[in-house]
Amino acid sequence: MTVSVDSTSSATANPAAPAQTLRPHAEDAFAAELAALAAQDDRPRPQRWKLSPWAVATYLLGGTLPDGTVITPKYVGPRRIVEVAVTTLATDRALLLLGVPGTAKTWVSEHLAAAVSGDSTLLVQGTAGTPEEAIRYGWNYAQLLAHGPSRDALVPSPVMRAMAEGMTARVEELTRIPADVQDTLITILSEKTLPIPELGQEVQAVRGFNLIATANDRDRGVNDLSSALRRRFNTVVLPLPASADAEVDIVSRRVDQIGRSLDLPAGPEGIDEIRRVVTVFRELRDGVTADGRTKVKSPSGTLSTAEAISVVTNGLALAAHFGDGVLRPGDVAAGILGAVVRDPAADRVIWQEYLEAVVRERDGWKDFYRACREVSA
Repeated sequence: MTVSVDSTSSATANPAAPAQTLRPHAEDAFAAELAALAAQDDRPRPQRWKLSPWAVATYLLGGTLPDGTVITPKYVGPRRIVEVAVTTLATDRALLLLGVPGTAKTWVSEHLAAAVSGDSTLLVQGTAGTPEEAIRYGWNYAQLLAHGPSRDALVPSPVMRAMAEGMTARVEELTRIPADVQDTLITILSEKTLPIPELGQEVQAVRGFNLIATANDRDRGVNDLSSALRRRFNTVVLPLPASADAEVDIVSRRVDQIGRSLDLPAGPEGIDEIRRVVTVFRELRDGVTADGRTKVKSPSGTLSTAEAISVVTNGLALAAHFGDGVLRPGDVAAGILGAVVRDPAADRVIWQEYLEAVVRERDGWKDFYRACREVSA
């Protein structure tokens, strides 16, 4: 069971955060919680860590401190997964968070960096066009042309800064980065050194430096990690929620948080539609109905918890702006269709078969069936 949970709006978590910030960084949104943990954390801390490993795990999983301060859960899943991830960062091995889309890899990496280093912004976003300079360093070309190669002309990457300052760097979507650029990390992770041949110098990592990478395990074959690079990581797999109740709880918490940040009204009646969305996604994802009696075909999309959150949030906005504020089947039907039907030919057939064979026959789902039929016509 896994996925992110943020049950506190950014305004509540950190009243001092700028009012116009749409999405504050984790260390800003939860500054009060991090400060409370630091104040009461009397356990040993690795060098340059803001919190002890125990406090970092508590920050992610939630809990109540001795003084009564409530730490909200940022992640719902097995405690051991978080403990292994935190322990890895306390060693000299880098951490690779692996999982299907929507399993909170980016969310967990951000909160880990915020709790360990107090700064989650040392980030390299992996894409097919990510250059080697994004991981190593670049140059200020005006300085370079005027004065030649020098430290003043060098533009450090987030990874170089993390090495020099003993902090945690993040590399998102590692398998999206071209293989030759990925391998730039091998020397950094094995030797803890980044050579600068143009200056005849190097940057050596100081204590506290480590790196968190994320990868989508459905991207195998895009840019697979070399065995040499994979050996430099300790891999932690983040699974999907194990039960429907757990997934409903995660979606409800996250939608409530997002809804409050967008000033959308939340009605208790919405839990029925959240449960329906989660049920549909889980059944299509698993290829079988919840009672195990009927096999169904799975569409091409991932139908992750994150997508369920998006569908419900959009439905909540529809209900607020074009309805009576109560989340109803018609508000989520179009979002479900968009999430399920990614391949207009094959997925549409799978969705129609599921509607007629499963949804149509399910007690109490007639209004949901009609709403889905209407948008699918």
